[in-house]
Amino acid sequence: MALVLIALGSNLGNRIAHLQAARDLLKNLCVPGTFEQSPVYQTTPVLCPDESPDFFNCVVAFQYAGTPQQLHNQTQGIEFHLGRDRSAGINVPRVIDVDILAFGDVRHNDGLLEIPHPRMLHRRFVLEPLCEIAAEFRLPGDHVTIIEHAQHLDSQEPPLQVVQAQW
Repeated sequence: MALVLIALGSNLGNRIAHLQAARDLLKNLCVPGTFEQSPVYQTTPVLCPDESPDFFNCVVAFQYAGTPQQLHNQTQGIEFHLGRDRSAGINVPRVIDVDILAFGDVRHNDGLLEIPHPRMLHRRFVLEPLCEIAAEFRLPGDHVTIIEHAQHLDSQEPPLQVVQAQW
């Protein structure tokens, strides 16, 4: 079993409903009683086309009994099930985004999936929610905790706004 950290984001349609649907599907994958979720934050799009709507972002954590590839297939299936159109391009507005941030102490890169997520430590919209549920987590080979990364983040992202603490 591994502790997995997953970022969820939505900037189209009923963003809270999309996050809730993704969360509920992820709960079906976890070891019972291990699921945690951060509050939902409203965030400014990063590296997205002009006029992209604001995102709602959060992070979830749970124990998972499969492999990184199995989890990746399942998260891709959740995106497809909820209407994500991957053919539309990179960083375009989307109904749902489900990104694996970390998978216990595993390092993985097969060209399709890279764990830990290569940009997670540079994104306020990932680190701040992650501090709510896994502040003391250390990435594989890292001697610095998530909260320490957040405290030293050099980002131009504006402050995040909590949209919903309980969802």
